[in-house]
Amino acid sequence: MTDDRIDELVRGADPYRRIDVDAEKQALLEEIIGDKPSVSLARRLVPALAAAAAVTAVLAVTVVTRDNPVRPQAAPATTAPAMTGGNGRFSALALAAAEKNPRLLIGEPGWTATDVNGFAEDSGEIVFRKDGRSLQMTWYPATAYTSYHDDRKRESVPEPTKVAGRKADVFTYTADDFAAMLEPSGSTFVELRTGGGWTRAAFDQVIAKVKQVGVETWLAALPASIVTPERAGDALDKVLADIPLPPGFDRAQLTGLGVNDPYQFGAQVTGPIACAWLDEYFRADDAGDSAARDKAEQALRGSHNWKVLKQMTAEGDWSEILWEYADKAVAGDNPGNYREGLGCD
Repeated sequence: MTDDRIDELVRGADPYRRIDVDAEKQALLEEIIGDKPSVSLARRLVPALAAAAAVTAVLAVTVVTRDNPVRPQAAPATTAPAMTGGNGRFSALALAAAEKNPRLLIGEPGWTATDVNGFAEDSGEIVFRKDGRSLQMTWYPATAYTSYHDDRKRESVPEPTKVAGRKADVFTYTADDFAAMLEPSGSTFVELRTGGGWTRAAFDQVIAKVKQVGVETWLAALPASIVTPERAGDALDKVLADIPLPPGFDRAQLTGLGVNDPYQFGAQVTGPIACAWLDEYFRADDAGDSAARDKAEQALRGSHNWKVLKQMTAEGDWSEILWEYADKAVAGDNPGNYREGLGCD
């Protein structure tokens, strides 16, 4: 990977976004690590958790398996144990996290939630897929609405519509690529963006069926593989099982990462660790501390064997970006602004 390619991935996730706005810097990183190439449905679409039978019938949460490509999920008597507390309801952590996001679902059969990133924050995203098309719902701080809206107007004249009962504007990027930006509600606003082959008529039809739902209904529609707050400790232990931590590194900074799919979670954990090892490498090199420098070099070279990074290579460029910074450093080359590139600043 060339320096230009790294810069493109870091800065070019959305060329119409004003990256000098602090509130938007994290969203750029999220788009980078969420930019995954297509893989088979059997690998990418995981079973959706189901809510009560009436909710499932209305919202048509689906399950996808290797032998059963797409069909409605039969509703179990209770929600999945991994998402619940001891009394059978969703845990307080999961409920509190879900309360902070817009909680939009598509009320049309066949749409399945496949990717989730950071919904404990005032920015995050969830991707729904059906028949080779995707609809990404991204929410941002309400304070950034005017900036984003002005940027989108560079693409096309906004066309007013309504989504989930709220005023919104549709923007046309190309003949098969559209976005709908909802006006702010509370502390956030939402943008819906297409992926795959769409027509304007199909887009209008789908966004007309987008609904805001309650916390438990929304949680029930999430992929079974996501890392929820109550799962985060165990997930972190698994990720760190073969990753050495830098001297003085506080594991506490790897908590409170929100709710993410495994790919996003892996990126949010390995980024700070890689930055800390790179910091230590250059500190030791400047100080003439050969022992510390050798230890940091060993850790950076060893990142190629970190299990989580190897697992992530099939889904996106995060591992390649991290390894490029590490390899340049130990080779004596200038890795550039690795802290920005890995989301540490």
